Amino acid sequence: MTTAVPDEDAAIAHFTAARWADGAFCPHCGSTKVYHFSGGRVHNCGDCRQRFSIKVGTIFEASKVPLRKWLMAIWLLTSHKKGVASTQLARDIDVTQKTAWFMLHRLRAAAETKSFNAPLDGMVEADETFIGGREKNKHADKRTPGSQGGANKAAVMGLLERGGELRARKMERLTAETMQAEVRANVRKGANLMTDEAKGYRGLKGDYHHHTVEHGAGEYVKHYFIHTNGLENAWSLFKRQVFGIHHFITAKHLDRYLSEFTFRFNRRAMGEGSRVDALIAHAAGRLTYKALIA
Repeated sequence: MTTAVPDEDAAIAHFTAARWADGAFCPHCGSTKVYHFSGGRVHNCGDCRQRFSIKVGTIFEASKVPLRKWLMAIWLLTSHKKGVASTQLARDIDVTQKTAWFMLHRLRAAAETKSFNAPLDGMVEADETFIGGREKNKHADKRTPGSQGGANKAAVMGLLERGGELRARKMERLTAETMQAEVRANVRKGANLMTDEAKGYRGLKGDYHHHTVEHGAGEYVKHYFIHTNGLENAWSLFKRQVFGIHHFITAKHLDRYLSEFTFRFNRRAMGEGSRVDALIAHAAGRLTYKALIA
């Protein structure tokens, strides 16, 4: 990335090309009647008459961090299989840890899916997991008596189309109502749905070809195609990211970490440069520090 983007002008040119891949537009009114000043750093709208830089209307707006460092951060976040810690990013691009932490959360916000995607179809796996430390690993005064399983942990539900997209999000409650609603909101009726024996999935047979494996009985694959191993592998990778890179994340920010993970997982077949440009294409919108820590 340092050789591909040797200076700030090259970074601005690269970001501009990726942001305006389908043509220039005004971030204030959406007009395509845009005029460019010499140097390529300032632009003017022919309709609303507003003057702006390429960063206006994106996660980079009002940031004092040079775009070249932002591009390096995007490259590191999208290239490393388990992401990057704010402490490591701070050293790599020479900013404070607080700045690096804020930058990473802005990039995770950009990675969120902002529009409705086509329903998952074909062979779709559904599964849940829990994120949080084990009670037995906590200090005695931090443990909750009688807690086990998913107690005191954040619940996450995921859906994976085999050969296609992974979707995952934090769930406030894991009940039959919420789990089935999540499936129906994301999976096309008539698809083959693979789950474990969790009671929350009962009642979906009317809309899906519902197949189950009984993990409690030691069954993980049935008839060669009935399993949730794809999602189990994804959960394993996400937990290695959480515990190996970040060590601890709060439930408050969990959805952003999931957005980062699923963005990278769904684009794992892309080249590194293509993943950078894909994230830039999602960069519209702002996340202020005040909103982040609220």
